[in-house]
Amino acid sequence: MTDTRPAEDTSRRLALLWDPPQPSTRGRRATLTLPDVVAAGIAVAHAGGLEALSMRKVAGHLGVGAMTLYTYVPGRTELIDLMIDAAFAELTLPEPGAPWRDALTRYATEHHDLYLRHPWILQTNMWRLPLAPHVLDAEEAGLRVLSEAGLPAGRVVEVIGLVDSTVRGLARAAVAEQAEGSSTGTSNDDYWESMSEFWGTWFDPARYPTMTRVWEAGGFDTGHASFEATFQRLLDGVELAVDRAAAEHGTTGRG
Repeated sequence: MTDTRPAEDTSRRLALLWDPPQPSTRGRRATLTLPDVVAAGIAVAHAGGLEALSMRKVAGHLGVGAMTLYTYVPGRTELIDLMIDAAFAELTLPEPGAPWRDALTRYATEHHDLYLRHPWILQTNMWRLPLAPHVLDAEEAGLRVLSEAGLPAGRVVEVIGLVDSTVRGLARAAVAEQAEGSSTGTSNDDYWESMSEFWGTWFDPARYPTMTRVWEAGGFDTGHASFEATFQRLLDGVELAVDRAAAEHGTTGRG
């Protein structure tokens, strides 16, 4: 006998995202709504990270019993799907037809800022984001920007993957630095200042000649580049791909 439960679970999971049940207009009015439950889940994740998220804690945040919560959402997995989609609804995505470089900057900046507001999203498997309306809206916008720029389909997917990975990596680094600074009370500059003894006592220029040359040439003077500056360097590389595609097809890429 075939076990149909996985398929049923998937169908239920998708239906909750695309056709959530509407509040009943009959009988006594419900004290909670599905958006209330999702907002509570986000609040719990903000307070303690995704590892702290449980149906029991969300129910406690709402002041109801856990069994009441299960009448709105089947479980933690489905709740996280809904939380991610609610967060992605905050994105202001680029409009069709905008110059690709400006549009891709908007796309990346919006995602970067979203992850800083909701760092718990970065604790999920970003390769398996839910097939949710606002998540797909964001993906559609990114693909559209690069497609309108004139890149072939395969390169569109490669480049948006590179953009997404870069944005997530920079956001993770920023979140980790914020958390470290908050927990220790030490800024990034103060931390490296506290390690200044290392360079005179332990660092060996003969072992690290390239690092030494770069240092002496002032390569480290600017410190860590901002997200905006780093992303502009990435866009320079994307522009080369757009120009190459335009040359191959005899068109002019919209910058």
